[in-house]
Formats: sequence, C-alpha cells, structure tokens
Amino acid sequence: MGNKNLSFHRKSPEELLAQIEKLKRGKLKIYIGSAPGVGKTYRMLTEAHELKKEGIDVVIGLVETHGRKETADLIHGLEALPLKEIPYKNNTYFDLDVDAIIARNPEVVIIDELAHSNIPGSVNEKRYQDVQTILDHRINVISAVNIQHLESLRDVVNDITGVSVRERIPDFLLDVADEVILIDVTAETLQKRLREGKIYAAEKIQQSLENFFTTKNLSALREIALREVADDVDDKADKKAARLRAAMMNEKILVCIKNDANAEKLIRRGFRIADRLRSELFILTAISKELDELPEKTQKEYATWQDLAKQFNAHFLVEPIKERKISQVITDVANKNNITQIILGQSIKSRVEEVAKGSIVNAIMRQTDGVDIHIVANSRKN
Repeated sequence: MGNKNLSFHRKSPEELLAQIEKLKRGKLKIYIGSAPGVGKTYRMLTEAHELKKEGIDVVIGLVETHGRKETADLIHGLEALPLKEIPYKNNTYFDLDVDAIIARNPEVVIIDELAHSNIPGSVNEKRYQDVQTILDHRINVISAVNIQHLESLRDVVNDITGVSVRERIPDFLLDVADEVILIDVTAETLQKRLREGKIYAAEKIQQSLENFFTTKNLSALREIALREVADDVDDKADKKAARLRAAMMNEKILVCIKNDANAEKLIRRGFRIADRLRSELFILTAISKELDELPEKTQKEYATWQDLAKQFNAHFLVEPIKERKISQVITDVANKNNITQIILGQSIKSRVEEVAKGSIVNAIMRQTDGVDIHIVANSRKN
C-alpha cells in the first residue's frame, strides 16, 4: 500500500482546547477600512437590516453616526439597546452597556468603533475587551475599525501620515475573527465625500484635505489595508501548513530593546516578522539595577512594553546585566532560548567609537551560531 507517504498533524492538547473553546463562543465579524468615511458603519447597519429580514434576532449595541444622515437613517427599524450612563469628573458619559447586551441575549449585536477607549472606571479599559466578554456569552458580534488602529502598524501609519494613533487594537483580533471584510474606497471617492460634508463638519473639511485626507496618505493607507486583509485571508487559508513549517523550522525571534523612543517600534517590527513566520517571540531588555529601584517614569515604560508583549503573545524578559557587556547578555539569552533571529535598533555609536569599543553586532555574531541579525533604523519622527 502507499500509506508510507501519508502524514498527519496530531493536535496538541492546547490546540484541541482552543478549538473546543471557540465552539463555545460567538462569532466575530470585522469590517475594516483604510480611513474614516469609507462606509463601515453604513455597511454594518445595512447587513443588520438584511439579517432582520431573514428572521435573525439582531440589535444595535452602539453605533457612531458622526452626524452622517445616510448612516443615521439606517438606524430606523432596528432595535437599539440603551447605552450605559457613566459618571466621570462631574460629567455623565454614555457608552456600551455590556450587561444589557448579555441580558438581552440577541443572536447578533452591532458594536461600532472597536478601537474605542472606555471611560476610566469602566469594567474594561478598551471596547474590544467588551466585545470579547460578549463573545464569551455566545453572542455574535459585528464590529468595525480602521486599519490605522492596528497595533503593529502604528509606526508605519505615523511615518506615512505624521499622525500618532492613540486608540489601537491588538493584531490577534484579526486572527480570531471569523470574518474580516475590507470596505475599499478610492482616495478620490473619499475626498469627494469629504467635500460634500459626508464625513466631517464643514469647518473641518479644508484642514482634513490638506492633512490626513491627502491623495498620498489615502492611497498609501488603502494599499496597507488591502495587503493586510489579503495577508489575513492567506494566513487563515494555510494556517495549518504554516504551523507545521514553524514546528519544523523552530524559528524563534528575539527583540532587544532599551529605554529609548524606538523600543515600541522594535517590538512591533519583531511581532510582524514573528507573525509572518508563525514563530515564537521574545522581548529582551537589560537592567543594571532592580526594577523597583529605577525611576518611576522608566518603570512605567517597562510596564508599557510588558503590556505590548502580552498583546503580541510574546515572552517579556528583564535580564540583569551584572558584570556582563550588553552583547554578552543578548547572546546568553539567545543561546539559552535557542533563538534563530535577533532584532536590534540602529546603534548611535560613531564609526570611530565602533572601531575603538567594538561593534555589538560583531560581538553577537562571534558568540552565536547560525543566528540572523536584523538592524532596524531609528525613527525620524516620534
């Protein structure tokens, strides 16, 4: 018989558990766009009406119309759950009521602005965490977000637009989503909508056209969105094969960061490399004293890096330097964890200093075997 060429992948207990847990959860559908005004909310509400006609129990959890009449008109005829009143600093704010959604228990709930930050004092810090809670109660969620809110693309978007996006979502949300749909609109169409007052109020139109909504920015963001969604589809199509390749190659990525403005950029770059290779990611920072002895500002930065590592499902390593050189700290960690690729920031040493004191890259290469080293250029913008 020809069975000798037959191969199969036996699922690990962790993979089986994840598969079982996913069956217990609601399904997540994400509409993603390249910029505000592409029509994500409009499309969500249109789908809600289509689902209602099919006899599906669908409700609106929260929708932001941004004053757009065409979008607001689509709310009519749909059940909209009341928002939760949240007092904060002598004001009252209205936000998504997770408990009300769970109590109502619809088949599908529409929740806009996935990257939104909740009012301080809310149960969850971010709206995407509210969505996860709702999914855990077997309620299906349809949501929307723009590509610039994806955590790993923050630096890319900043370089293109000059805008540092404050509200972001972790990349894993696209991985766990059952469906990701791109709302694709050309730069010219978006600019036309903006001029017609369909995106922002009249006083913001000219400023927006000259800043974020330039043809160059919109075209670049559209290309990123197209590529990101295409990559997501490809990833899901061959995830099993990729997992097997990663297991055989056993790639492990180590990102080395220090206390400077490029640390988060390096972490995001490392994640995107690790994500493409489906490999394990390690984040390393070295300290010369105990963490609790460091300045409060530095401790907060370390906490930020740790949170970012957690989002990217990475190991966060804080290594005491003791009497070692930095290159030795890196190689010790690399050798201990069987690292195959190391990512470093660009050195600020002059050529003369490198000759006199030695290059950290050369030192690492001498002390490791078969490890690739990537050097990431420093940001020109903060």
